[in-house]
Amino acid sequence: MSDSTGTSAGAASTAGAPRHREQWSGQLGFVLAAVGSAVGLGNIWRFPGTAYDNGGGAFLIPYLVALATAGIPILWLDYSLGHRFRGGAPAAFRRLWRPSEALGWFQVGISVVIALYYTVIIAWAASYVVFAADQRWGDDPSGFLFGTHLQVADPGVGFDYVPGVLLPLIGVWIVTLLILAGGVQRGIERANLVMIPMLVVIFLAIVIRSVTLEGAADGLNAFFTPDWEALAHPDVWMAAYAQVFFSLSIAFGIMITYSSYLRRRDNLTTTGLVVGLGNSSFELLAGIGVFAAIGYMAGQAGIAVSDTSYQGIGLAFIAFPQILSTMPGGSVFGVLFFVSLLLAGMTSLISILQVVSAAFQDKFGWSARRGALSVGIPMAVVSCVLFGTTTGLYVLDVADKFVNEIGVLVSAIASAVLVGLVTRKLPELQAHLNNRVGIHVGAWWRWDVGLLVPVVLTAILVTGLIKLLDEGYDPATYTDQSLVRWIGWGTVVVCALIAGASMIPRWRHDPDAFIPEQLPDARPVTEGAAR
Repeated sequence: MSDSTGTSAGAASTAGAPRHREQWSGQLGFVLAAVGSAVGLGNIWRFPGTAYDNGGGAFLIPYLVALATAGIPILWLDYSLGHRFRGGAPAAFRRLWRPSEALGWFQVGISVVIALYYTVIIAWAASYVVFAADQRWGDDPSGFLFGTHLQVADPGVGFDYVPGVLLPLIGVWIVTLLILAGGVQRGIERANLVMIPMLVVIFLAIVIRSVTLEGAADGLNAFFTPDWEALAHPDVWMAAYAQVFFSLSIAFGIMITYSSYLRRRDNLTTTGLVVGLGNSSFELLAGIGVFAAIGYMAGQAGIAVSDTSYQGIGLAFIAFPQILSTMPGGSVFGVLFFVSLLLAGMTSLISILQVVSAAFQDKFGWSARRGALSVGIPMAVVSCVLFGTTTGLYVLDVADKFVNEIGVLVSAIASAVLVGLVTRKLPELQAHLNNRVGIHVGAWWRWDVGLLVPVVLTAILVTGLIKLLDEGYDPATYTDQSLVRWIGWGTVVVCALIAGASMIPRWRHDPDAFIPEQLPDARPVTEGAAR
């Protein structure tokens, strides 16, 4: 077989063969990196609010069901694709089925868009580490965030730069690219080996302090008290699937890329279970810490916990500064809280950017350093231009909404349909998972990934699209929906354009010359062999 370069498979496998692919130093390095990718900002500020709004303690039931039927199975799908076909998303999908290379590049496009705005949130967290030391926000955290710090203008796209945002943003990009330039072991693995233990220790300290605050019990009661009637609403179940799906870093190339650096005989299924449960445990821990603190804040303000409505950016940069301003030792725990945000964001950002870097390393035969700098520097420039401004918050908000709730869902549905129905490769991938020490994957996995996951995710996607087309996005904020249309739908188009443009250049080495390892029986994988 030959590709567009005209290089034969035989030639590619000898003198023209690509250099040896990097590997993790061991299973622990991969687990820490994968957990670091999954545990991000959304675990801390998205899960608690989502759980509270969808049945409280009762939400844990659909959440665990979603984890078992979608989260872990799709993790295993990504692991099997990356590990069996030994490449980033574009190379892995091409080796699965040549026309599906476009889906791999679409996932790269999603990672590009997310990385552009994710860095600025980390830059805010870095700034707030300093602000927390002297509680610079004073008595008005909201006014400080939107006025003094971000200098937010009217919704739109403007180019009035905010030095207090732009300079930390540049710093985040420099640190991240230096880590990526070090490669898998010396860069990514070493960074996670330091940052993940630090994150766990710091966040445990924050949670312990939160649950000892006066009024913490009220917050925990609000968080865990089950509303069993909520389980009868389809929206609650869809919210659970969406939360699990978005929090595990699946379907936009991260786990495919990371698993491609595992050694041939490394465990896949048990590792996936550890990563999935580790991520969910951190989300639960975040919920406990957040609602204990909110209970304290509500008590100090003389209001009910139900009267607080903080989530996302408001939770991290408004509610917590309010809490820190009144609690004993607030400055110390404020620094620790924003350091935890910084660490959680950095470990996720590293994984997102590695998707992009690895894809171009595969395509052009670049080193880790060249890949990181060649794609990272242009992305850093675009990120600073768009998000270091007075309107960066609005661009971020709209882009995040559309790329996650449309782009990632489309990618996930396409992946499941492609592997399950178009190429019918699920038996082969199931056999690959089972050809290693670890949890045995039964035939249920094929039905789950090939049927249940596409149906559920399609329902979530269609419901979201209908609402967007009918009501628009946040009409109270965006009274003129032109920004939503241009930035929102534009992000999805940009992902598709990146996919199309990235397929045009020739591969440095023939990706089709790759031959996966033979399975134990050395015969083509059939339904019987897969069992």
